[in-house]
Amino acid sequence: MCFSAGASFTAGILLTAVGVATLKKVSKPAQLVFASIPIFFALQQFAEGVLWLTLRNPGYPGLQGVTTQMFIVMAQVIWPAMIPVSVLLLEEKGTRRKVLLALFFAGLYVALSNLYGLAVYPVHVLISSRHLVYQNDLHAGFGKIGLALYFAVTVIPLLVSGVRRMYVLGIIMALSFTVSAVFYMECLTSVWCFFAAVISFIIYFIVRDLSEKRPGRRAISPGPAR
Repeated sequence: MCFSAGASFTAGILLTAVGVATLKKVSKPAQLVFASIPIFFALQQFAEGVLWLTLRNPGYPGLQGVTTQMFIVMAQVIWPAMIPVSVLLLEEKGTRRKVLLALFFAGLYVALSNLYGLAVYPVHVLISSRHLVYQNDLHAGFGKIGLALYFAVTVIPLLVSGVRRMYVLGIIMALSFTVSAVFYMECLTSVWCFFAAVISFIIYFIVRDLSEKRPGRRAISPGPAR
């Protein structure tokens, strides 16, 4: 998380509990990617917790480098591909699925572009006003367009989906992204990942609803009276 190592580890533990509970609600393989999002955030928060410790104790440069790469790759490479594909897998047919498929390819483009940028430009992390700031020249050539694309592939799929409660997750994600961009632009990556991690508990209820939609046993109609 963006405030301290303790906060990150606490978030990681809570998200692990939510993630395990969510995965237990899975009723179809297509739900697995979406249901695993809280676990994804738990790993990310644990990585940032370790990163906090290495920044305050600079005797572990190797571990600092590993956790920096782990966090930034999860945020800028895996996340923009994971969201659209996880929602796409839940959509069975219709126009929404076609839109989500287009968003998946857009997310894949963003993920691969970011992966290339991270391979070319080294990432440096520093503590600024109790937040972690990830610095590199990854978005130097993209600017607001790159930010808009990232927003589109990580938020719009949630708003497009026809799955119950998914739009609620999308609206809150959009608001949290806007707040992070307006007030915490310098440390947007860390702060928005914190907001998104906290919000991910809603995924439990979405997966639970999907599981409850499983076709149950047909009610046995009483036979004719004798």
